Amino acid sequence: MDRNDVAATLKEIAALLQLKGESRFRVRVYQTAARVIAAHPGDLRIARARGTLAELSGLGPTTLEIIDELLDTGRCTVAEDLRDQVPPGLAEMLQIPGLGVTRVRQIHESLHVDELADLGEAARDGRLARLPRFGPRTAERILRGIAFLQQQAGALLVHHARREAETLAAALRTLPDIERVEIAGSLRRRCELVRDLDLVIVTARPASGLLGDVRRLPGVTEATAHGPDAIHVRMDGGTSADLYPTPQTRAGFTLLRATGTTAHLALLAARAAERGVSWNEDGLRGPRGLLPAESEEAVFGALAMAWIPPELREGGEEIEAAIADTLPHLVERGDLQGFLHCHSHYSDGTSGMAEWIAAAGAAGYRYVGITDHSPATAFGGGLAAGDIERQHRDIDAANAATDQCRLLKGVEADILASGTLDYSPTLRRRFDFIIASVHSRHGMDDEAMTDRVLRAMDDPTMTILGHPTGRLLLSRDPFPLDLDRVFARAAERRIAIEINADPQRLDLDWRVLRRAVAAGVPISIGADAHGPAQMSNMDHGIGIARKGWLRADDILNTRPLEAFLAFARARRA
Repeated sequence: MDRNDVAATLKEIAALLQLKGESRFRVRVYQTAARVIAAHPGDLRIARARGTLAELSGLGPTTLEIIDELLDTGRCTVAEDLRDQVPPGLAEMLQIPGLGVTRVRQIHESLHVDELADLGEAARDGRLARLPRFGPRTAERILRGIAFLQQQAGALLVHHARREAETLAAALRTLPDIERVEIAGSLRRRCELVRDLDLVIVTARPASGLLGDVRRLPGVTEATAHGPDAIHVRMDGGTSADLYPTPQTRAGFTLLRATGTTAHLALLAARAAERGVSWNEDGLRGPRGLLPAESEEAVFGALAMAWIPPELREGGEEIEAAIADTLPHLVERGDLQGFLHCHSHYSDGTSGMAEWIAAAGAAGYRYVGITDHSPATAFGGGLAAGDIERQHRDIDAANAATDQCRLLKGVEADILASGTLDYSPTLRRRFDFIIASVHSRHGMDDEAMTDRVLRAMDDPTMTILGHPTGRLLLSRDPFPLDLDRVFARAAERRIAIEINADPQRLDLDWRVLRRAVAAGVPISIGADAHGPAQMSNMDHGIGIARKGWLRADDILNTRPLEAFLAFARARRA
């Protein structure tokens, strides 16, 4: 039970209370506590032991008691009681884009609907459209939202999947005669969503000999043989995993097979056939028997091709590039000089300037761009125009105290429905750079949304287009946008487009990154961090950039400080 689990439980309590019609004050207590815990930079148990958890603004006796119960038992009596009082289908409905608590309660009270299946039927037969303030378009959006939820069922966000995989891997390493455990599958390919886990166990023990020990591991509720060489595991949180025990002599081949997509592996098998080598369950077999397979490099070498980074093993052009030895040198975390897109206590962040500059400097960054929300983002407690001077004085004071890292005066300005940016042009020019993002009116059609974004890109103060399609993984589809028109305008205006590294966003999608770069668009990687604890978001952004074949030169914040500032100033000239 870590801070993400605790925050999610507090957020769930708030939603269930809303569905019950409890007071706004009581609901806000849990919403605030959820935000505070999610942004907490350290281990909650350590903070509790030191007494600093109880000192956090936004936590009171009631929420602290719930946090204690979660940390001690992994359970929450308050949440369990509320789940018994609210039909489970209503909580599911809250995950549908555009369906807030008010509308869910209206549907429940007017149509007596409390299941997703019944909601879909009401949307199809016209009952939903006839409700006040709904209509046919809303009913159609709800049907799309139900389909989206069903499509995403069983998927995990990458940071949740990583935590589950590492927990299972650590438990497996405690078993006798285990040489090492490697995470494979879609998680190793750094996909944005993970449906199940794959782990390779290097050991002389066969799957049948490991099965009993695996069944007794903490957190494992079920373990069954999955063919002669694999074990299928179900964990107590519902996540499933496939384990592949293998001796060291076949470790590279097993890891390769457990990592690549079906399409990627089919292309490798075809390459093997071209080379007169057969692709078997136990490895590559040539005329004189099995070929070396202790490492992935040995397997790729036997096929006369370069080692392919796991992120690229999707079954596209990576095989041809590896044969021709033209794979790019992908961007790495150490290439980043600037830490961009973070919020301070001037909007909805939890940390001040001294904390941000110290954390970024300790992490090896040379500059950090503070980008609090602008006033139009009501949910983010935006930076009021009258507070800009005070915030900038705080930034100057933090910069004067150290030369290890430099804070930049940025802002995340809302792209309003008209396509203009929040704040006046005079105020916007007081910032070193501006990330411009859409935070409202996501339901605009593709033409209107595209025109809105294109108009914003004509503003000379805009430096970066933030989370460009507005998607929230597992909860909201990307809004409709003609990306090719946006890429063309960004290249023409010399505006960067963001990979938002928040694991709930990971937007821009890796599948379109090569199109953006080919159009001449610089890409920035932004953490969208609300406290130093979320600085690790950048690793997820790097993973998406690598999946999109991006090199360090393609990324705006790999540039030194002066080059980054020159990029921002060039548009204003």
